[in-house]
Amino acid sequence: MSVKNRYPNQDRYINLLTDFGFKRLFGTEPNKELLIDFLNVMLPTQHTVKDVSYRNNENLGNTPLDRKAIFDIYCESKTGEKFIVELQKAKQNYFKDRSVYYATFPIQEQAQKGEWDYKLSSVYTIGILDFIFDDHEEEPELFHTVELKNQKCEVFYDKLKFIYVELPKFTKTVDQLESHFEKWLFLLKHLSELEEPPLALQEVVFERLFEISEIANFSTEEQEAYENSLKYYRDLHNVVATSRQEGVEEGIAQGIEQGIAQGIEQGIEQGIAQGIEQRTIEIARSCLQQGLDIETIMAITQLSREDIERI
Repeated sequence: MSVKNRYPNQDRYINLLTDFGFKRLFGTEPNKELLIDFLNVMLPTQHTVKDVSYRNNENLGNTPLDRKAIFDIYCESKTGEKFIVELQKAKQNYFKDRSVYYATFPIQEQAQKGEWDYKLSSVYTIGILDFIFDDHEEEPELFHTVELKNQKCEVFYDKLKFIYVELPKFTKTVDQLESHFEKWLFLLKHLSELEEPPLALQEVVFERLFEISEIANFSTEEQEAYENSLKYYRDLHNVVATSRQEGVEEGIAQGIEQGIAQGIEQGIEQGIAQGIEQRTIEIARSCLQQGLDIETIMAITQLSREDIERI
């Protein structure tokens, strides 16, 4: 049931870079045609996806002591390819390491008991990044495909791919969009700024996107959950910006280049660790008070079931 917007100054459409917005768009069965369309603009043509089924996004290790992985979106095509779709809103230490670690879960789960020839289905990790890799700052390319290659730069293994999009590098306006891929990037970055669907985006698949993204159609509980997710997203950006500035100032005060680098890193790490952890707990507590189920709260906050139950 739709309700009147409880927040009169709120945007018409949700911010797709929030956890709530990203999972509402791509993470539910009724909207999986949007996920399929998005996957197909990211994947090589030989891996065009016709249908997907959602998998459990919480993956445990082989033993109780192993660390677990909680994916934003985890799905599988009818032909067996595995897809991890992740939204990363800020730089993170060892992000590339984490991507590789996460990819090991859909690989290991393919193991079969008894006789097995080790044949594997393809695994794709797709990362939507709201930041730019440090080593890509000077490069104009925003779309990156990473594969295992040998010393001759020939593909050694074609069933494991990492695909990343650095959204801050995408600067086109709606009048400059030339492809379906660019239209998706524009919506990911700017949907919440739109007051109505632009003419250039009036396609069938995007009509569905605009419909499910309109905040006025949300229930009271959904609006509350979205507001919490939006606050988390804004807090994250504020913490990162503030920490970076404080780090720069601290480094400059020391008067040496090494101080600048250390100040930035320490400021960001401390700010994120202290500012965001508390905000995540507040969001989870608010969701519990609204009566949302634990699975939904896990999706919004990225907390584990055990953490939420302790709250």
